[in-house]
Order: sequence, then C-alpha cells, then structure tokens
Amino acid sequence: MFRDRVEAGLQLAEKLRKYQGDPGVILAVPRGGIPVAYAVAKELGFPLDVILSKKIGHPMNKEYAIGSVSLTDYFIIPHADVSQQYIENEIEKLRRKLKEMYHKFMGNKEPENLEGKTVIVIDDGIATGNTLLGTVNILKKSKPEKIIIAVPVASLHAIQKLRKEVDDVISVMIPEHFYGVGAFYEDFEQVSDEEVIFYLDKLRELKKTG
Repeated sequence: MFRDRVEAGLQLAEKLRKYQGDPGVILAVPRGGIPVAYAVAKELGFPLDVILSKKIGHPMNKEYAIGSVSLTDYFIIPHADVSQQYIENEIEKLRRKLKEMYHKFMGNKEPENLEGKTVIVIDDGIATGNTLLGTVNILKKSKPEKIIIAVPVASLHAIQKLRKEVDDVISVMIPEHFYGVGAFYEDFEQVSDEEVIFYLDKLRELKKTG
C-alpha cells in the first residue's frame, strides 16, 4: 500500500535506476501520473514531459476505440465501415483539445524530441492496459531507442499484454488480486489541473536551482 502518488513515485524511481545512464525522457500520463513522474524525474534527473493522447471512437459507439491521436501523430485500426473523412474530423477535433491541455500544463514549451531516447511512460497504475496500448503505438512512430512503461501498481493481465509491445514494463506491485488502482493507495484523491501545474512548476524550479 502506498501513502500517496509521490511516495509511490519514489519507490518506482529505485526500480528505474538501471536506466539512469541512458539518454532518458519521462512522459507522464495526466493527471494521475504527474505526481508519480515528478518524484521519478526529481530522483533520476530526467526531463519530464506530458504525454497526451485520446482514443478515436467508432462513429456508432464512441466507447469502442478504433485508434488514438496525439499532438503529433495518430494510430488507426482500419474499419471498413469508417470513412476517412470521419477519421480526419475526429483527429482535428481531438487534437484541438489536446493542444489546449498541453498549453495549460506546459505553456509554450516544445515537446521533447524522443528519437533515439529511452522513453519512460509513467502513470499511477494500470488496470487493463488498453489505453496505454494506443499511446505506445503512437510513440513508436517517434523512433525512440526504448519504450519503458513504469507504474507503482498494475494487474498481471495488463503487464503480460504490454510486455509484448514495449522493451520493459516495471511495476513496484503486481498484486495477485487486483481491485483497481485506487485500492493500493491510502490517498487516491483525483489530481486537479492546479496540482499538475504545481508539480511541473516545482520541477522547473529545481532545474533552475540545480
């Protein structure tokens, strides 16, 4: 059981020390992954960026994902009953929302260049891994050297699924009985936009003084 996301991040950082010598970049999944990633970035000295992606839903059922879109790329599983026009409209609409979110969190900062880097994707936990799969498929287009998924807690099912797609999956806890991510934290309050900005600002200040 973790006290909160920051404590979980400190424990996760210890498991990630083997990558400390790599040219690494940490990509945090907002909002819950930010306090975890803050602790890891502080310990390992890696730059931190946010990874923003949204699923593209099927026109007949928005919950059914047919792909994912990020700020710079997208990934689509072709469906005979889905038109190219629908996909283009969805990409444009979703990317507009992602740009607003990125600007809110990161200001005018350019996203990190991931080519040839060890990219560590951090969230506060993984239940199914389905959302992260879409993110990973987009990330691969940026040509990183390695993709590592790192979380404080994950289900065994999710770990097995993701291991087939990335170079490494690291989890501090892989419980035998998984009841949802929040069950393994004493404090699992929803992370607000203000908290996200607080942690990102704190990291920037450390960078300046360090």
